[in-house]
Amino acid sequence: MNAFPSLGPGELRRALHPLGSPPPGEPYNRDELHGILPDDLVPTQAAVLVGIVARDAVPRVLLTLRTDGLRHHAGQVSFPGGRMEAGDDGPLGAATREAWEEIGLASALVEPLGYLDPMLTITGFRVMPVVAWIDPAFMPHPDPGEVADVFEVPLVELLASGNLRSVDLHFGGRPRRVFEYVGPGANGRRIWGATALILHNLAQRLDHTRWEQA
Repeated sequence: MNAFPSLGPGELRRALHPLGSPPPGEPYNRDELHGILPDDLVPTQAAVLVGIVARDAVPRVLLTLRTDGLRHHAGQVSFPGGRMEAGDDGPLGAATREAWEEIGLASALVEPLGYLDPMLTITGFRVMPVVAWIDPAFMPHPDPGEVADVFEVPLVELLASGNLRSVDLHFGGRPRRVFEYVGPGANGRRIWGATALILHNLAQRLDHTRWEQA
């Protein structure tokens, strides 16, 4: 049984890199993209907001369905986010700005908790995931140019080991492993790739924290 029965802001915060210290260095999955991305690639810096909102005492993860006309990851399930801009206050500033622009999430409703590990996407972005607790008063107002839908999936369901599996495929002439969510909560939407990898990283960090406390 792999369950996280009582996840709140405190337990999540203990599993994350602290807000004052975004983890530096190479994305942890860079070796998996060797031969697919150039070895001398300088990734574009980006951030996403892994927003968690408790509705009826059930922590749920905010996810978006990207519109089909976007340049990167069109039509895929993702977290709100995008590339960092010059005026952003680090990855936290970029993630909260993008969440406001994409789904109308005001920063006053966001309690940032910390960072997951940086990861690299197949499109060349070094993504810093920011985990945050969201006020349940939030109601999404998606930008129709970027977001086709906003939906929520119970956090415990997303992190259950039986619902998050790795899939082997071939890309660019070499084998590659990607993660995919196979539980029922997405209502037929496919959660895979970078989004599922971020969820896998969160599950790993929470599990590691529990072992340390045992």
